[in-house]
Amino acid sequence: MTTHILFLCTGNSCRSQMAEGWARQLGGEIFAVESAGIEAHGKNPRAIAVMAEAGLDISGQESTIVNDEMLQRADVVVTVCGHADELCPTLPASVCKIHWPLTDPAKATGSEAEIMAAFRATRDEVEWRVRDLLTELNLL
Repeated sequence: MTTHILFLCTGNSCRSQMAEGWARQLGGEIFAVESAGIEAHGKNPRAIAVMAEAGLDISGQESTIVNDEMLQRADVVVTVCGHADELCPTLPASVCKIHWPLTDPAKATGSEAEIMAAFRATRDEVEWRVRDLLTELNLL
């Protein structure tokens, strides 16, 4: 049986999109992956750019709002921000919920170089968290 992972964020524009991209790349056919938001803010071009730097194209992913069908499919729900963690809908008892308190790179300020550095730092943190998660889930 394929383990289904749902990454949940406020707007499904940066962090959850990155997590979906990494999980698709690293999880192969062992995991089914999707991401959603409490709201849909559209895809952040900087998130797409820093993922492309790492060799992952997330430009075809959609910014979607979480729905009941997604929650019913999920075996694991990972909230990637405090807002999504607080507003996460009630999950079925069988769903494993994990929270990652990731910094929102879309709120970074400063020069373009400083903002892009924040996006790269988040991308790299998301990668190691996804690697750890997939390793743990595959061992269960």
